[in-house]
Amino acid sequence: MADKDLTTPRTEWTKNGRYTGTTELDLTDVGRQQVLGTSRVVVGMGNLIDPAKLGQVFVSPRNRAQQTFDLLFGEVQAKALRVDNKVKTAVELAEWNYGAYEGLLTSEILARRRGQGLDQGTPWNIWTDGCENGESAVEVAVRIDALISKIRDVQGPNMNTGKPCDVVLVSHGHLLRAFVKRWLGCPLNVKLSLMLEPGGVGVLSYEHHNIQEPALMVGMALPFRAEPEHLRCSLSATISSQDDIQSDRTSLDVRNARIFPTNE
Repeated sequence: MADKDLTTPRTEWTKNGRYTGTTELDLTDVGRQQVLGTSRVVVGMGNLIDPAKLGQVFVSPRNRAQQTFDLLFGEVQAKALRVDNKVKTAVELAEWNYGAYEGLLTSEILARRRGQGLDQGTPWNIWTDGCENGESAVEVAVRIDALISKIRDVQGPNMNTGKPCDVVLVSHGHLLRAFVKRWLGCPLNVKLSLMLEPGGVGVLSYEHHNIQEPALMVGMALPFRAEPEHLRCSLSATISSQDDIQSDRTSLDVRNARIFPTNE
């Protein structure tokens, strides 16, 4: 089983790195394209996210996350999942409440705190210091733990039955990185550098099919699909013509969970 997590794609604020927590912003055209691109590759029968294998989908209440869900599954499949009562809006997945730092850049937050005489020893770190007039790391961890308990209630009874019971989470950049740490039982201030691209999919799972052994899946095999010869040749040509382009991409998973970030 897996827990697939998805981050929400790009908004006007996230294009330039502004902290976007409670503010309601729609996806940009680029953000919508990011989700649609992911959907074409990972959603569908036999794919990483197979609607027939889903036990539950949890979505952040923010508009950009709800839009991400609709784009990811498409109108027909999204409606079918809702009719089957497999989609729940989860306040636990709302992005970190940045409080006084909402809409600011990191540089602006650091300057504000210097002006207040804070951080004399070490610079501000959200994982240890939290946010002024917003959430602390402890508060974020508490609500994440509540959702993890719900996920295990969904997946636990199916762990050794052979019945697929994947869970998909649609949420945000900081929240999902915090989620991975709590899934592994780590405090949020633990040094664990994680990257999750906007519109990207991560996977968390369990060792030994044991609900008490949560794990981070750092690599997984994708379903094999035979392609016509002319498509294989075309793909090879495309790859070789772009071999000067380098990219860093991180995939995570949670039997199983897919964590899907919005574009943030």
